[in-house]
Amino acid sequence: MFWTCLHSIDITLWLLTAFSVAYVAFFVIVSLIVRTRHKVSQSQVRESSFLVLFPAYSEDKVIVRSVENFLLQSYSSERYHVAVISDHQKPVTNQLLSQLPISLLQPSFDHSSKAKALQYAIANMARDYDYVVILDADNIVNADFLRAVNNEMFRGHKVLQCHRCAKNSDSSISVLDGVSEEINNTIFRRAHNAIGLSSALIGSGMCFDYQWFASHVNKLSTAGEDRELEAMLLRERVFISYADDILVYDEKVSSEDNFQRQRQRWMSAQIRSLIDMLPHLPKAMFSLNVNYVDKTIQQMLIPRSMLLVGTLFFSVLTTLYAPWWSLKWWLLFAMICLSLFMAIPQTMRTRALFGKVSVLGRLTWKMLKGVRHIDHKNKDFLHTTHE
Repeated sequence: MFWTCLHSIDITLWLLTAFSVAYVAFFVIVSLIVRTRHKVSQSQVRESSFLVLFPAYSEDKVIVRSVENFLLQSYSSERYHVAVISDHQKPVTNQLLSQLPISLLQPSFDHSSKAKALQYAIANMARDYDYVVILDADNIVNADFLRAVNNEMFRGHKVLQCHRCAKNSDSSISVLDGVSEEINNTIFRRAHNAIGLSSALIGSGMCFDYQWFASHVNKLSTAGEDRELEAMLLRERVFISYADDILVYDEKVSSEDNFQRQRQRWMSAQIRSLIDMLPHLPKAMFSLNVNYVDKTIQQMLIPRSMLLVGTLFFSVLTTLYAPWWSLKWWLLFAMICLSLFMAIPQTMRTRALFGKVSVLGRLTWKMLKGVRHIDHKNKDFLHTTHE
């Protein structure tokens, strides 16, 4: 009886884990499909107007540099406008920002969040634009960023997610965080678009049709505003395109505490998103809204670092007390290792990278400890500070 019960638990855990591993493995294989996109002739494209938003909560260390960098765009200056939503920033930071050719908005929120900052910006900007671009306070872009985005939107896209990548690799934590970002780009963006599914949003480096965004931004209510936007877009069957060649450089966390805080925020947003999306799932299934069903499944997936460490743990554990049971766990471990390796861009598969994998176990343990602090009803914004 004891062994029967134990075997049932083992099979159940394996099936739950195998579902997440299979999802990752499938889209990694899909990502190997190379699709050549038709180049848009520059002479065919008109210059659209852009509102560029920088929500900045206590971002004194990075916001001025990011805005100054963005103002170097090769795009016509009269066709875009930058607005910084400065929340709880120092007077000296606001003074420096006020000297730039931008709109400086200074709300005073009792409980700050990125969603509130975006709502405040749309409510306080005087005129309409063709598109709105959202960047984080630490994001750096190339001088041709807006021109490249404009070319993509000319294809008829309503929503575009750009390729966010690491701008720093000053510690083992930041390197692994950057690799994790690229794995996400492979699985949830490039591979999805390759077979006609919507890309995942990532919180910054996003471009929206202005009218759509202005009419939906006030519906945001949680700290996982990107997941809320995704759900609204997919319910309305609005396709999210991914531009792999338009780079947005993002600062990666360098300390374990910031890593834990960031992952805790993401897991909380994932649970909250799953709870909100499940009631709409039956309608999506009956109406064959594949993108919405796929996005709901994504919210059920086990985080990849937990998959990696978890499959190794159960492989070793079952080897000790029931060797025959362990074979299926070793198979899953091999699958997730190979899948993640293939999802990492070739330029990042260096000996130095794999020398930093030893940190992963400690980071995963911190993530597991953070699980008990997750409150899916909590709407407070967990700010990640810059070192």
